[in-house]
Amino acid sequence: MLPLYVVNNHGQFNHLILRTLRDMDIEAVMISNETPPAEVARGCRGIILGGGPTLDRAGFAPLYLDLGLPVLGICLGLHIMATARGGAVRRGASGGFGAVEVDVLKQNSLLQGYPDRIHVWASHADEVSTVPEGFVRLAESAICSVEAMASPDERLYGVQWHPEVSHTVNGRLLFENFDRLCSE
Repeated sequence: MLPLYVVNNHGQFNHLILRTLRDMDIEAVMISNETPPAEVARGCRGIILGGGPTLDRAGFAPLYLDLGLPVLGICLGLHIMATARGGAVRRGASGGFGAVEVDVLKQNSLLQGYPDRIHVWASHADEVSTVPEGFVRLAESAICSVEAMASPDERLYGVQWHPEVSHTVNGRLLFENFDRLCSE
């Protein structure tokens, strides 16, 4: 079975995403966001766009959305997804650094098994301000109106929080759900 690719967008938690997957016995490989899209398409069964400092350092990551593979965007990965599909990102009014309570608005395959309110860890200054056409807003918080979104038809999913951080309650469930989506 092909691995999941974790795209390093120069964020502080990208190696933790990889370690979490490996600890869960999910085969995963970290790649640079400068890896050519054709090489990515041949080598994996799903993509996780990790976090990072700014959209201008996203490299080829926006092009990975067009490969027909399932994609999970985390933090900056969510922003890459939103802007690449016609949405918008802005500076958050308060940012999100620390514990956040997220309200699940709509259950789907990515959030399957989570209760209506989840406790997560956030580390971001920017947020999605306009959800792209064809996407559904899945979760919100008091500080961020788009905590999660998805385009199930394209198999594109994104979360603002960091499921790989131990402070996120049951963050591994998100990775289990995404792994299952990549195997369907």
